[in-house]
Amino acid sequence: MEPDPRFTLANERTFLTWLSTALALSAGGVAMAAVPAEAFVPWLRTTLAVVLVALSALAAGMAYPRWRNIQRALRAQTPLPPPALASVFGYGVAAVAVLALVMILLAA
Repeated sequence: MEPDPRFTLANERTFLTWLSTALALSAGGVAMAAVPAEAFVPWLRTTLAVVLVALSALAAGMAYPRWRNIQRALRAQTPLPPPALASVFGYGVAAVAVLALVMILLAA
């Protein structure tokens, strides 16, 4: 059965949002890696850049499988799959914020 187009389009917008989020995380990681070494503690700056780019890769890599699984559930009229990566991104972004705070405090 064909799902209501509004749900399909909402699913597509969510997919595109995951890709936008991945791009923003990647840009943040690259920007952090480009900060001069003397500006912040080098190992902390590198750790922050790696975490941001890793989250970016995860978001981009999981966007399509999530879109596909939701689309299948919509077509089969079954419950939607749970957002398996929500906690990873929630805690990941929180970790980035804590690392950034530590980096700023150490630079002061």
